[in-house]
Amino acid sequence: MNILNISGSPHVHSDESTKKIMWRVNLALVPMLLIGIAFFGLNALLISLVSVACCCLFQWLIEKFILKVPSTVCDGSAVVTGLLLAFNVPATADMIWLVAIGALVAIGIGKMAFGGLGKNPFNPALVGRVFMLISFPVQMTTWPTVGKWFPMTTDTVTGATPLGIIKEGGLESLPQAWDLFIGHVGGSFGEVSALAILIGAIYLLCRKIITWHIPVAFIGTAALFSCILWLVNPDQFIDPLTTILTGGIMLGACFMATDMVTSPMAKSGQLIFGVGCGLLTIIIRNWGSYPEGVSFAILLMNSVTPLINRWCKPKRFAN
Repeated sequence: MNILNISGSPHVHSDESTKKIMWRVNLALVPMLLIGIAFFGLNALLISLVSVACCCLFQWLIEKFILKVPSTVCDGSAVVTGLLLAFNVPATADMIWLVAIGALVAIGIGKMAFGGLGKNPFNPALVGRVFMLISFPVQMTTWPTVGKWFPMTTDTVTGATPLGIIKEGGLESLPQAWDLFIGHVGGSFGEVSALAILIGAIYLLCRKIITWHIPVAFIGTAALFSCILWLVNPDQFIDPLTTILTGGIMLGACFMATDMVTSPMAKSGQLIFGVGCGLLTIIIRNWGSYPEGVSFAILLMNSVTPLINRWCKPKRFAN
């Protein structure tokens, strides 16, 4: 006798898996790592290795001894968190020990406290980064100057970042657009090169791991808002091209705001999410205490993602 079995969704299967997606994201982050090493030397490599190792270690320890569940370290998600956390800090020797603390907060509080991958409401790397920024503001704002190609020394000399120059009103001393594009400027070593970020983002788009909705809405809104301010008062505000090439807008829009777990599911919701991130970023940059607002903007929009998902529900095909 044949029995009709009715199962719940999803009914469409593919060969994609969390592990494949995470390791493809890691592959997309390689250009940023190489640019960081090229301009900031061994410190960038050491910080990345320490951050990744600590994230993997802390996740394994929490899963084994606290949650008592099978380890998921090999799925690559801890490596993604470690790399993104490293990319959001200055490439100075002081950060090598400090990034271990950030990794503990990112994994322990930002991810595993909610039950692990897929359950965290906030981007773990940004949770760790904001914790470090608030708790250790001096170390997190001590920026190394950019060296020659592939400097081998780990010694650094502090210098100003483009956003720091803007905050102090020195618009006439900003780096050239080409330097901003390739990454030959001061700042967090993973976010300085728009070229490297675009290479990674294009790869993710081609692999259909992310869609264009959040990056375009984020960057477009930031550019439009900054353009309006610039047209109103060009002596006080910067032009839109400089706005999107400085700081963490490109990295945040392409790699952190697009986090599948913490961003809306529907395309319309993703557009709303990206617009909100862009608006908040420019507001914090121009009228907040910090010169950068990307991390705060994404975390704030992460908090309203459940509301966006509730409002932007997909069309139902049955009652």
